[in-house]
Amino acid sequence: MMAHSEDHIALAAEYALGTLDADERAQVETMMAVDTEFTAMVHAWEYRLGVLNQMVGSIEPRPIVWENIKAAIHSAEQQAAPVSSEAAPPSSPPPELPVEPVAEPVATPVVAVAPPVAVNNSNDNSNVIQLPDRARRWRNIASVATALAAALIGMLAVQVYRPELLPDALRPKPRIQTVEVKTPAPSPVPSAQYVALLQRDGGSPAFILTVDAATKNFTVRKVGADAEPGKSFELWLISDRLPQPRSLGVIGGSDFTARPVLADYDAGTINSALYAVTVEPAGGSPTGGPTSAPVYVGKLIETVPAAR
Repeated sequence: MMAHSEDHIALAAEYALGTLDADERAQVETMMAVDTEFTAMVHAWEYRLGVLNQMVGSIEPRPIVWENIKAAIHSAEQQAAPVSSEAAPPSSPPPELPVEPVAEPVATPVVAVAPPVAVNNSNDNSNVIQLPDRARRWRNIASVATALAAALIGMLAVQVYRPELLPDALRPKPRIQTVEVKTPAPSPVPSAQYVALLQRDGGSPAFILTVDAATKNFTVRKVGADAEPGKSFELWLISDRLPQPRSLGVIGGSDFTARPVLADYDAGTINSALYAVTVEPAGGSPTGGPTSAPVYVGKLIETVPAAR
């Protein structure tokens, strides 16, 4: 595992930001080719700084910008044209000086001079840290971190107040909250109730027939009638709207017998019909019609009116 210095981190950040010159970019790309950890560091910086590109949309430059660039390039090419150098005139030979007579040599004392001492002025710069370069890199990193923090704060603010301005990938997902509202159940509307007293010749009632107008269900309450052994009481509906009496079933041996068979008839037929009880063989009439004369009869009367 290769340890990476602060300069390596700064290089990775500046490479992702795009502020390096050509030589430095070549150096970084060489390191990425041989060092996978350094490559991962560069990719991490590219991911962190990628949000800046997503926050800024592309802007097409105005045509005048390209015209100015072309004019500047043309001017630079004209200034860089080579200038022909003029040949310097040949130098004239120096004038001859008059020859002075040489004097006799005079003996001079010989002074011993110590040999010069070699002074090593070479400096060992192997341990010197290039502070200006490092300071420049860290200033760039600080600027990048500040810009990144500002971009994140701005993105959070936009997500809260104007999420429609963000790209689809950065928009916050809508949160769906299900609220259960319990409403009280409506109170049941009372329906009309009808009662018929089934009796013989105005005597005491033997059965009480109750009909609910909404459901058309009926209930027979046995009051004072007892069936003979081997016989059954059977209830009939007799109406001038029907060709013959219709059986509503055998009345059971318990005190209450409930049936839903009135649902096959309309309300007018139910309310105007005559209800009769006959004595039939055990289990009811075998023919589908009464086998004897009615013993107990009665008609419905409204006891509870329907709610208006």
